[in-house]
Parts: sequence; structure tokens; C-alpha cells
Amino acid sequence: MTSVLDRGELEQSPLADLHVLASELGMDGYRRLRKAELVDAIVVRQGGEPAASADADGDAEEAPRPRSRRSRGGRGRARDTDADTDVEEDAESSTRAAEQAAATADEDDVEEGRSRGRRSRGGRGRRGEEAPAAPAEDKVAEGIVELLPNGSGFVRVAHPETSDDDVYVSAAQVKRCELVTGDKVAGPLRAPRRSERFPSLVRVDTINGKPADQVAEGTKFDDLPATFATERFSFGSEDATLSAVEWLTPFGKGSRVGVVGAAQAGKSELLRRVATQLAAQEGVELSVALAGVRPEEIAEWSDALAPAAAVTFAASPETQAQAVEQVVEQGRRVAARGGDAVVIIDALTHVPPHAARRITAAARNIPEGGSLTIIAATAAPLGGETTVIALDAALTAQRRFPALDLTLSGTMRAEQLLGDQGAEEIARKRAEVEAQRVG
Repeated sequence: MTSVLDRGELEQSPLADLHVLASELGMDGYRRLRKAELVDAIVVRQGGEPAASADADGDAEEAPRPRSRRSRGGRGRARDTDADTDVEEDAESSTRAAEQAAATADEDDVEEGRSRGRRSRGGRGRRGEEAPAAPAEDKVAEGIVELLPNGSGFVRVAHPETSDDDVYVSAAQVKRCELVTGDKVAGPLRAPRRSERFPSLVRVDTINGKPADQVAEGTKFDDLPATFATERFSFGSEDATLSAVEWLTPFGKGSRVGVVGAAQAGKSELLRRVATQLAAQEGVELSVALAGVRPEEIAEWSDALAPAAAVTFAASPETQAQAVEQVVEQGRRVAARGGDAVVIIDALTHVPPHAARRITAAARNIPEGGSLTIIAATAAPLGGETTVIALDAALTAQRRFPALDLTLSGTMRAEQLLGDQGAEEIARKRAEVEAQRVG
């Protein structure tokens, strides 16, 4: 089988990363190995060949203990070493159990009910079972990836339904293989060890039918070409504000949209209405990130669309930025796979300016590929937006809708979304609306 990481990549990785990988592979006693020995052990576990300098038997995993420790101790020392090994294995298993518990907490009510059922079958009785020394290569998990807000996920073997046979995927594997919700993956699994609740994916062999290493080594998202949006999002709504946005400040797949205005201008309300419209459109992966909002607003958003990340104004600007960037990263992966992702952000007002610009810059329309659309609320334009929807707080307070400030609003290259005639029609309608307002 093809391994995602080769020896060269492993040798360049920090020791801490190697420990994470060894834990995912279910290796015992890896913390006692020198880096070179650990690399050998990981390569062997993934089905590769040990280094030429390894022992003749090639069993890198049989050399976790330095010889000096064995020579000092005799039988009593050996018993102490075995005890140390048990403690270490308990710690590793507890860590994985904690990760899986956190993943379980992020699932919906149905999945939580299934998890409780697993817990009733596991618990103390499972701690007495022997942990398998190596993954059973004949047991292969195949299914659809469903990611959770904390970065980990599950392989749904009976997608879209949850199943007792679903397999846990660690956040490290998700990041390493750049997995996104909807990816079809396959790879060997490992049965739950000790207090773990779910079987775990040992490695990802294929992604959407292609070798995982080929997919992971594709062109970096930031290096992908970008063009102005050419496919407009249409709402077809009778809502006056949405209609005005659609025809006066249009945006499409790959647009970089700023919904700007002072406090109480109605930015969050407009974003919720846009989100409701986009959620109903086929082929669009929609995510919502809330940063710096009021706790009450999180509840309002959840009634319409559950946010992928949500932190209140009590969080630091850096924490807000991290929450949003995690959601945007998911959108980047969807776009890189050829899908159309939309990330709605409420809001970037208190996110550090450099982070806010980095977040909005991720939006792009990839020629003959996917797209990532960013729609973010801000107090003022950040610069670089392709569409600005400016709201007038005074008009909102007077309940005069649509409360768009047409002087500050606009769309770059509107003709690419609507054609030359459509762009001229926008200019005519904007003049009509402005005339009616003045009159």
C-alpha cells in the first residue's frame, strides 16, 4: 500500500509530530525510541522497508529499550520497565479517549445517542482487553468523511446515516491529508484500545479513488489561479433588501464580499437572510463563522443555520481570528477539490486587521475548478473586496428598506456576472433608486 508519508518527510518532521503519528498508528513504547529508530518503526508500520542500518530481523519496533536499561536491572528491573510500559500505554490510550470524547461532544443529538450506546458497551470492561499490537490490515474502512467543528471527524460507512461501525479520524490526519466533508476515503482501521469508544483510522490510503499521497501533494491552494466571479448567486426573493442586493450589488461564486456599516445597521440580519437563501442552493457547501458576537446572536444564528464556529466578544481578537480561519480552511479544501464553498463571517470587526485581510483574500474563483466565496461583515471595507454592500444605519433606524448606501456600494466587473447589458441595467436601477430616495 502507498504510504502518505515517506522516510524523507518523516526524518524532516519534529519529534513531537512523529509521536502524534506513532500514536495514531497504535504503536506502543514509541516515546522511548530515538528519532531514527522511531522513523524506522513508523515506516515499517506503514508497510515500508526499514533502513539498511536496521537489525537483520528488520523489526524496528522490537528495539524501544536502550541496552543500558536492560543491563542495569535484572528481573526486578524488568518488572519495573514493564510497569512503566503499562503506565505509558494507559496515558496514550487516555489521550486518544479524550480526543474521541471531544469529537463525540461535537456531534448532533443522534450521534450523541449512538455514542451513549457505545459507552454502555465499553467502559470498564474494555480496559481489561488486550490492545492489538498492530492494525488488522484485513479490516479496511471505506466511507464518506464527515468533519466536526473541532477538526476531527468520522468515516461514515453507511452515509448519510450514522452507524456503530463508523470510524474515528483524528484532526492530525484530517489536516495531513487535507480532508473535507464529503470525501470518500479508504484505509485500514484499528479496533478501540482500552477506554477508546470508536475504532480509529490508521492511515488514509485513497481519497475519492486516488492514492492519498497524490491528492495531498497537489497544488497548494494559494498557488491556484484566480479569476473574477462569472456565475452569479441569484435569490429570487420577494424580500426588498435581498432583491436590492441581487440586482444592485450582485456577487457570485468566488466573490470577496464585504457587508459594511456602523453598529445597528443590520449587517447580521442581512447575513442571516443571505445564508438562508444560499443554504437552499444545490452544490454549495455553506459554513458560518461567528466571531465577536453577542451570546444572544449565537442563538439567533442557530435557529437559521448552525454555525461551524462561534466565539463571543469576550474572546480575544487572536482567538476570534483562529476560530474564523479554521472554518475558512475547510472552505479552501472544498474549493481545491473542485467544489463550491461559501463562508459567511459575522464579523471581522474585532479580528486583527492583518488576519482579517488574510481571511478575505482566501476567496477565489478557480478557472475550470472550484470556488470559495467569503461574505464578511465589517465596520468598513478592508480593501480587496470585489463586492461591497454598504448599509445605512440611519435608514435602518427609520425602517426604510432596502437600507443600502448606494454611494459606497458596488461590484467590480459586474459585466462578468451579468453581461454588458446587465451591468448597464444595474447602473440604471441604481439611478432610479437614488432618485426615489432623494424625491
